[in-house]
Amino acid sequence: MTSLDIGVNVRHVMARLRAAWEWYDSIPPIRRIHAQLEKIGDGWRRLARWLNSVMPKGLFARAVLIIILPMVILQSVVAFVFMERHWNVVTQRLSAGVVADIAALADIYKSYPQDADQTQLRRIAQLRLGLVVDFLPLGEMPPPRPKPFFSLIDQALSEELRKQVARPFWIDTVGKSSQVEIRVQLDNTIMRVLARRNAAYASNSEIFLIWMVGTSVVLLTVAIIFLRNQIKPILKLADAAESFGKGRDVPNFRPRGAREVRRAANAFIEMKARVERTMEQRTAMLAGVSHDLRTILTRFKLELALLDESPEIDAMKKDVDEMARMLEAYLAFARGDTGESAAPTDMAAFLEELKDDAERHGHRTTVVFHGAPVVTVRPAAFKRCLGNLVSNAARYANAIAITGHRDHRYLTVTVDDDGPGIPADQREEVFKPFLRLDDARNVDEGGTGLGLAIARDIARSHGGDITLADSPLGGLRAIVKVPV
Repeated sequence: MTSLDIGVNVRHVMARLRAAWEWYDSIPPIRRIHAQLEKIGDGWRRLARWLNSVMPKGLFARAVLIIILPMVILQSVVAFVFMERHWNVVTQRLSAGVVADIAALADIYKSYPQDADQTQLRRIAQLRLGLVVDFLPLGEMPPPRPKPFFSLIDQALSEELRKQVARPFWIDTVGKSSQVEIRVQLDNTIMRVLARRNAAYASNSEIFLIWMVGTSVVLLTVAIIFLRNQIKPILKLADAAESFGKGRDVPNFRPRGAREVRRAANAFIEMKARVERTMEQRTAMLAGVSHDLRTILTRFKLELALLDESPEIDAMKKDVDEMARMLEAYLAFARGDTGESAAPTDMAAFLEELKDDAERHGHRTTVVFHGAPVVTVRPAAFKRCLGNLVSNAARYANAIAITGHRDHRYLTVTVDDDGPGIPADQREEVFKPFLRLDDARNVDEGGTGLGLAIARDIARSHGGDITLADSPLGGLRAIVKVPV
């Protein structure tokens, strides 16, 4: 059999299986069962989404939940088993013993009428049974006393009195804290019995529960303290990585905590050192290249200055000046302004300076800032970032609107203009270095196509980014968003 025949047979079998499944699924009872199963599956998925939404997201909270939840479940199971198997059973047996003594006293009262004043009965009950017995005139029982919400002794005594005595009775377990009063109606009198509470009730069980809960609280407190100390180095590592990602220095960070956390911290320190060493090497190399190229350009300028004035000489001077500007733009882009340290900067005053620069060049400019103005950034680099955006807007627009907003997480600066804008499908392309669209707006002063590329590089070095969108003024909107 050839491979072609095998393929035909497989397709035939799959088609028959598909037809059989469609026939099976078309049966009304089966379809209803499948619909119910789908509802159950949807319910489980909704429950899972709800649990995911209410569960804590932090590592400390989840770790505490992992510790507390099993302990609470264990304590609940132990308490239930203890209450059901020990406390309840012991209380029932103690109550049954007390009621048996009361039933025996009632039988003695009926069987020995020669003890008219019941002196012997009281003596036997006091000395042998530990009960205080008294006889009251026959009459109605007192109204039932209020019972506590959770009282095993009331339930156990009532059940045993109904089974063993089978006469009208009245009990009071609340009035006297150390005693239990029981009244039983006999043929011609009411027998009142005072029994010790601990003779009918397992009172020491509460002490066990208190010790169990108390030790659990102490252990949980100790576990939470130790857990917090273990998670603190992880938070320090996360803060250090976040600060380094924003271009800020991390001077006091050192490995702490468990072995795995120390290993991660040491790896971060080594990575940070490698990144800083690479930046220093690149900066040193660029400084050397810049010095050599500037020396050559300076020599060109001196040689041109010694020549006689002519249209050709003027054109060559302009070319040399253009080369100098392009060189500065290339070096700035490659260097990325990495040598500057972050410092608190007044963003409101900073945006006002950008407004004044734009107005000096004849552009209508407005500035609005919301929130706390002081933000930690690298001042010169961030000024270059926003300056490139404002100069880009000023090149193609007449009106510019600068808006700043700072909340607890981000600093957002938007630059709007009324220029021609950039098509939506080309807004990411303009951030590429050295790219110049025919009608684009990313042409910087030197004509190198690096204005927006440098701006985005600076924003990303602060842990943020730059995006482009449509402006309410009809032109382009540039949005700078960096974490604070």
